[in-house]
Amino acid sequence: MQKIKALLREFRALKISLSLKFVIGTAVVLTMAMSLSTYLILEKDRKLVIEQLDMQAKTLFAQIVLTRRWIADHGGIFVEKMPWKKPNPYLSEPEMEDISGKKYIKESPAMVTKELSEYAKKSGAYWFNITSLKLINPKNAPDEFEKAALLSFEANKIKESSTVEKIGPSHFYRYIAPLYVEQPCLKCHWHQGYKVGDVRGAISVSIPMDYALSMIDSEKRTIILTSVATIATLMLVLFIMMKELVLRPVNQLKMSMRDFSKGRETGIPVTRTGDELEDLTRAFVTMSNSLREYHTGLENKVQSATKGLADANARLTELNERKSDFIAKVSHELRTPLTSIKGAMDYITARFSMLPKTAKSADDLQEFFDVIKNNADRLIRMVNDTLDIERIESGIFDLEFREVDLPSLIKEVITGFHTTASEKNITFRITATAGIFIYADEDRTRQVLINLLSNAINYSPDGAEILVSVAGTEDKVTVSIKDEGPGIPAEVREKIFDKFYTIGRKQGTGLGLAICKGIIEAHHGEINVISGEAVKGSTFYFTLPKRGTGEG
Repeated sequence: MQKIKALLREFRALKISLSLKFVIGTAVVLTMAMSLSTYLILEKDRKLVIEQLDMQAKTLFAQIVLTRRWIADHGGIFVEKMPWKKPNPYLSEPEMEDISGKKYIKESPAMVTKELSEYAKKSGAYWFNITSLKLINPKNAPDEFEKAALLSFEANKIKESSTVEKIGPSHFYRYIAPLYVEQPCLKCHWHQGYKVGDVRGAISVSIPMDYALSMIDSEKRTIILTSVATIATLMLVLFIMMKELVLRPVNQLKMSMRDFSKGRETGIPVTRTGDELEDLTRAFVTMSNSLREYHTGLENKVQSATKGLADANARLTELNERKSDFIAKVSHELRTPLTSIKGAMDYITARFSMLPKTAKSADDLQEFFDVIKNNADRLIRMVNDTLDIERIESGIFDLEFREVDLPSLIKEVITGFHTTASEKNITFRITATAGIFIYADEDRTRQVLINLLSNAINYSPDGAEILVSVAGTEDKVTVSIKDEGPGIPAEVREKIFDKFYTIGRKQGTGLGLAICKGIIEAHHGEINVISGEAVKGSTFYFTLPKRGTGEG
């Protein structure tokens, strides 16, 4: 059953049409059924033929036995002596002569049986043979079939035996049954030690089967041809019915579904078949009408929502432009007076430092000037950072690309941090090969280096070492800045490049790393950080192209 189910699953999976699957499946089932029926019918016919031959053989055997008994009861039979006939040498009085001088020879039941067998054999209808294990006439010697049967008869195992045997080119049905010794038989066979009831021998009857077998073959061919014709006719009728009653409505429904799925307006008719197909098409028509109505309503809602979304988007765009314009104007307006204030404070500080510091009030005034200067610097940095991040987000971040000697630029930036690094006793170690050039905006690259080195100094402990390494490949250069600071926790590592994000209580706008990321990505490069428990401090690195991939 499992194999049949597996075959059905494989058959269903075949990429052929439904009608062909149905016809093939029905043909296979009918062929199996017709084959089984044909086999059973032919076997039944064969058994009937064998039974008829068996009845015929038993009838012939009984007739021969009766003939022999009649001859034995009459002490034999005398027939006229013919020139080709010789007296029986096994009889005590084998011949006689009447008063007219005509001679007669005596024949025993065995002799009559033998002569009748020869006559029957010549006619071709059947033939029989009398045989025994204790022979008087050697011509009656048994063959293999007869000998096996005689042995079984004497052992009292069977009462009769039959078989189908091929002798020469023909088939024969052979039947054999025993001959028992009766009182008249003792007249001739008393000297062999027989007594009444003993198995004297047997008579085998052989009936030709070729005609019966030819009839069976003819019937077999007739049944097979009839079955093939029946199956072919039935398949043709089923195919036509399947095509007209099932496939045509299904194809119409399929075309309607295809048109409906592509959004084409199609009048879907209800197939009037009065069966499940009509129910199916009616359900599809109802479903398609409902979907069409729903789609129309949904389309209206989407159009309305889209219009509202477009209005809102336009409003947001306008507000964003106003915001950007406001920030730019405010930043510009703030930067101008702050720059003036910073310049004035630098001038006053410089002049004040030149005066003799004799009064305590002078020290207080110097400290106050320093506070004003530092805050003015912080405000200017904040304005500049705000302008930079705004330009980056607005896509108006202009870059001036040219060939830059990166190791020289790094040394220049580090030299600018000499005073700040000396205050914390921080040293720099540079590992770079001279003559590594990149194609980039030099000022913006300097801005990234200043920001990353400033952070490294701020977060490094006193007496630390900051390692700056430059490694180049065929198409890009990677700059790494490794400090000995506390490191960056894993939970905030992905946030440090976000706007306004700061770690701890360090002062700053939270825009420095975001601006660095914007500058590097504008160069089509990459910036990231490596930090963790297994690594001391943090390593910020960025890559820049050697050639003009960032142009435009």
